Amino acid sequence: MDKCESCVWYSYDEEYDDFVCEMDLDEDEMARFLSSQAGDCPYWRPGDDYRTARRQ
Repeated sequence: MDKCESCVWYSYDEEYDDFVCEMDLDEDEMARFLSSQAGDCPYWRPGDDYRTARRQ
């Protein structure tokens, strides 16, 4: 499984009919992210659907 598939920011966009990253980055952050040579995404967070339910 690709790491993006388990990320909280990765979701299906009906307009593009594809999965997209919805991380809200400003221009500087996007430029830094796109020019990065690092293999790991610094914004990745596990998409745990049950996190909220455990708090209740």
